[in-house]
Amino acid sequence: MRLMTIAMGSVFLVLLTINLFLLSSAPIGRAKIANTFIRSEWPSDDIPLRHKVFAIPKGYNAPQQVHITQGDYDGKAVIISWVTPEEPGSSKVQYGKSEHEYDLSAEGTWIDYTFGKYKSGYIHHCLLAGLEYSTEYFYKIGAGESAREFWFQTPPKIEPDAAYTFGIVGDLGQTFNSLSTLEHYMQSGGQAVLFVGDLSYADAYRDNGIGIRWDSWGRFVERSTAYQPWIWSAGNHDIDYMPNLGEIHPFKSYIKRYPTPFLASGSTDPLWYAIRRASAHIIVLSSYSPFVTYTPQWIWLRQELSKVNREQTPWLFVVMHVPMYSSNDVHFMEGESMRAAFESWFVQYKVDLIFAGHVHAYERSYRISNIRNDVSTSECFPVLDKSAPVYITVGDGGNQEGLAGKFRDPQPNYSAFREASYGHSILEIKNRTHSIYRWFRNDDDKEVATDSVVFLNQYWQAIRGGED
Repeated sequence: MRLMTIAMGSVFLVLLTINLFLLSSAPIGRAKIANTFIRSEWPSDDIPLRHKVFAIPKGYNAPQQVHITQGDYDGKAVIISWVTPEEPGSSKVQYGKSEHEYDLSAEGTWIDYTFGKYKSGYIHHCLLAGLEYSTEYFYKIGAGESAREFWFQTPPKIEPDAAYTFGIVGDLGQTFNSLSTLEHYMQSGGQAVLFVGDLSYADAYRDNGIGIRWDSWGRFVERSTAYQPWIWSAGNHDIDYMPNLGEIHPFKSYIKRYPTPFLASGSTDPLWYAIRRASAHIIVLSSYSPFVTYTPQWIWLRQELSKVNREQTPWLFVVMHVPMYSSNDVHFMEGESMRAAFESWFVQYKVDLIFAGHVHAYERSYRISNIRNDVSTSECFPVLDKSAPVYITVGDGGNQEGLAGKFRDPQPNYSAFREASYGHSILEIKNRTHSIYRWFRNDDDKEVATDSVVFLNQYWQAIRGGED
């Protein structure tokens, strides 16, 4: 009887998977969804600085704004970053495999910077290298009564069937809607975040307020960023180009505070880079750096795509800020120049998914391309293309600018699902052939996805001759 029950359960799961796949892979022109859900929403103003979510840790010069990111190409290193407000203190990280037992240590470095009249605290970055896969590590920073302790889990060894769960968050800011997104994500089971740009929205402030709001955002997200890697990409609100304050170097605060392992992938700039994690190869691009033919980013991307080994990392994702396809009136077609530059490569190399933010709403496309675009003919519109990526916009983190609620009407044929609500996404890689993608809106108390898709891996589908 027990065997029969197990067998029936297995059949049910198979049928459910098939049903999800059939619903999610309808051809262009069918099953388009433009959700008109009426959401409740808190005001878009930033949370007051006196709120407990920005609390400064107790103790003199206690480390704050703790965050980690992947520190190498293959997931065997992390960069741990934090700020000490009063004096530099130690940049040492003590770590080990047992709680409160730190038999290993690494020395980091610190920097500080000014922005207008603002002077930062002392920003520490420390690389922990040579870590073991699938291992829980505990770490300690600071000294004496002000020391603080955290932990993180390394990813599984790079291999094609390595299962892993990514969260996708973007355009977060520091409002009560942002807090709701963060709290919802932390209940999702995500193991690392692909962040699609626009972190603090500190650029909305003046003078010292800019740096102060970078600090408050670091404390705000620490509840997640200290315990799992966030894979960073930069957005327009991270540029901080302010000549009126004498600040003419773009991304100054972002680069000083949020390091990336760009050198490990042969990049010459921290704004674009690549990592491999579990069974995924992840490429991060910069929407606000030169990318036309022969620029450094263009040259690097061409080389990086040629290096991707789909036998080892079958899943290929690209992260950027500005969406290449969006049917929202806000920022409409701002990604067109990057689409023209890179889309043919994304189709050629069968990129699985491209994640973006910028538009403060959610949208998912079908597998489409516009690489046959020729203004001298009638072929100047997206068409169904089984080799093309799915484009997903997750710019709905909750920042002070509010939602982008006006979509173009009628809904374009390339758009599969769209809704202007705050939320986050989860991508659960099952093996080399299947992954389950879900988008959750903040308004839903229960963990029930508003949009769900079963994705079939582009590389393995091509080998088998199948279609997504």
